[in-house]
Amino acid sequence: MTLLADFRRHLATLHVPPGRALVAVSGGPDSVALLDLLHHSRDAHRLDLVVGHFDHGIHPHSARVAAGVRQLAAAYNLAFEEGRGSLGAGAGETKARLARYAWLEETRLRLGAELIITAHHADDQAETVLMRVLSGSGPAGLAGMAAHRGSILRPLLPFRREALRRYVRARELVAWSDPANADPRHLRAWVRADLLPILRARVPRVDEALRSAARHAARERAAWNAALELFPALDFRLEPDGFSVAAPVLSGYDSSLGATLLMTASRRVGCRLGAARAARVLEVARGGVSGARAPLGEGWVAEMAFGRLTVGRIGGRPGSAWPVQGSEGGGHWGRWRFHWRRDAAPAKLERQGLTTWIAAGPVTVRAWVAGERLRPLRGNGHRLVVRCFQDARVPRGRRAVWPVLAAQEVVVWIPGVCRSDALLPAPGTEALRVDAEYS
Repeated sequence: MTLLADFRRHLATLHVPPGRALVAVSGGPDSVALLDLLHHSRDAHRLDLVVGHFDHGIHPHSARVAAGVRQLAAAYNLAFEEGRGSLGAGAGETKARLARYAWLEETRLRLGAELIITAHHADDQAETVLMRVLSGSGPAGLAGMAAHRGSILRPLLPFRREALRRYVRARELVAWSDPANADPRHLRAWVRADLLPILRARVPRVDEALRSAARHAARERAAWNAALELFPALDFRLEPDGFSVAAPVLSGYDSSLGATLLMTASRRVGCRLGAARAARVLEVARGGVSGARAPLGEGWVAEMAFGRLTVGRIGGRPGSAWPVQGSEGGGHWGRWRFHWRRDAAPAKLERQGLTTWIAAGPVTVRAWVAGERLRPLRGNGHRLVVRCFQDARVPRGRRAVWPVLAAQEVVVWIPGVCRSDALLPAPGTEALRVDAEYS
């Protein structure tokens, strides 16, 4: 089919690296078409696909739809993940979207997947741009949805809704139409069913005009993204869960420039920062008070610490404690991932690295406890864990969701912060190598 050939050609331009990917399938025609296209182009993308379906708990027949998606995944011999919400029939589209994406991201992390693939297409893009115009969005917002940003991949953006529907009919695929998509109480449904038809009657090329506006805005956004590197004094740094900049330098810029740079930097890490919140963040930077914070919504927080302004997703909950067992394995603790295997210990261990070696002895990944101490590697005496965080310049807001490896009551290692002198293996001897990664 022509659509499949066009999809394969477009997918090649996205340069998607092979690995595990979570495909968001609602059961509607668009996502069913996406899954079938991905299945029939698997030789090209080499992705390990997992089907993900989130039941919002809004529609009375949602369990039936989930069962249909489960059967579809089985027909393609793909793994299936299902999430369940209890939003109720009165839930709005924003609440549903936030719940859905929170579950998708949590599932992606748990599976160790690199991507979440969604079925947004060209008509969705036009609707999104128009909705953002109506909400007073700035130029960056008018760029609409990117084909690939962060962990989100949208390979259907060049394709129209009707082409996807024709593909579903031609392939005789079973899809479910969500009644909410035609309910004018929801803004997107009203824009799709009522507003856009009126505009098309007067301006037949309105869809293309909206997508063209998105392309122009995207170029401007890309230009600012490139310009961020042209301010070396700002000392922009990507952090494990966001970014940081030199607060005194940022404070010296004109308010418009400072706010634009903040919005640009925030987009790099997936934080949606509008002009009003950017101005609030500038106030935090100009105040210069260590520990001062400004919540930015959706789990993002701006915080002053050690002369730097940090914007990061520092919410969430600590993980549950679990033991490191066996000669090889892996596990998750919140947004942290751990992998371990037997390996010869090096001559010298790093004190602040994300890899360490541990001599024989059971260790547990757990939360740290206020008042706990450790004896730093190549250090003098014991040191409070909280002081170790301060020495490593970890902002206060991140510390609550930072794990440690401990042998009973003895803290052995704070990943990326401090290695203790406990359970040190002799150089060259076989020990347990542990690698930590924050995602």
